[in-house]
Amino acid sequence: MFTLDPSVFDPAAATEETRAFNHDLSIRLAALPDQWSFPPQVVRERREQGLGPFPPPERSPRAVDRVIDGLHGPVKLRILKPLGEICGAFLHIHGGGWTFGGADLQDARLIELADRTGLIVISVDYRLAPEHPYPCGPDDCESAALWLAGPGSAELGVSRLAIGGDSAGANLAAATLLRLRDRHQISPFRAAVFIAGCFDLRLTPSARTWGSEKLVLNTRDLDMFVRHYLSHGHDPAQPDISPLLADLKGMPRAHFTVGTRDPLLDDTMFMASRWISSGNKAEIRIFPGGCHVFQNFGLSISLESNNLIDNFLRVSMQ
Repeated sequence: MFTLDPSVFDPAAATEETRAFNHDLSIRLAALPDQWSFPPQVVRERREQGLGPFPPPERSPRAVDRVIDGLHGPVKLRILKPLGEICGAFLHIHGGGWTFGGADLQDARLIELADRTGLIVISVDYRLAPEHPYPCGPDDCESAALWLAGPGSAELGVSRLAIGGDSAGANLAAATLLRLRDRHQISPFRAAVFIAGCFDLRLTPSARTWGSEKLVLNTRDLDMFVRHYLSHGHDPAQPDISPLLADLKGMPRAHFTVGTRDPLLDDTMFMASRWISSGNKAEIRIFPGGCHVFQNFGLSISLESNNLIDNFLRVSMQ
């Protein structure tokens, strides 16, 4: 059954480590210049230097970049193979509000996931808004998924596939599953991981009422991300844009996770309940005090959450 323990949402349920981290993060981000006062490319460059919510990226020498033919041109992929036996592949879609981020910015975690699960990780370097607004990003993810479900599986020697992403990447992962089902009549992925996804671009109550506190993400950030992504005027109520509003029948088993100090808390709870009510298998883990995409930071709850994700993928690939 889909049950939630009310005590999880009590602020006192968060560990001292988590509360101290959130306090320090809020102070640090409040002291930075307003990211919306810079062009997106400048913010991307600052994030490369660690001048944002996350530390500078560490790129792995084990990663291999390649390019495939997409629906509307080339699509870049970043491939990270496990050291041990290979049991399948995981299509990873990064977050960043459809505006920031890249396939090469999470190598450390993706290498960890690959080695722990035996999955080859393929991270999609989809085009970013506002230079390339909707539907460019989901088109590139659809292309990557079709490649992996077809020639990519043969090339990599795998048949068992999973998909997932965080924040905007979770949105794109869900949209990709729906596109494969509805446009191509295929369902090649047996499992999905959704980390703090944004599934309703009209903004759910927790997103609308969050306010200005900066724990990686706040309400203004969400408004600006949606504005960039839908700059050509598309309706946010379209299921391809807001998968929470889609027919979710026939989706793979899923692992949903989010922290209670995340503006996208409602998105995860609403989507998990709709996933299950549509006849799909799902599990949800909510972490007391966890900020947006807390899995990217060196916290005890991050280790626990990432371990649960890896275990879910291992079991799902059996």
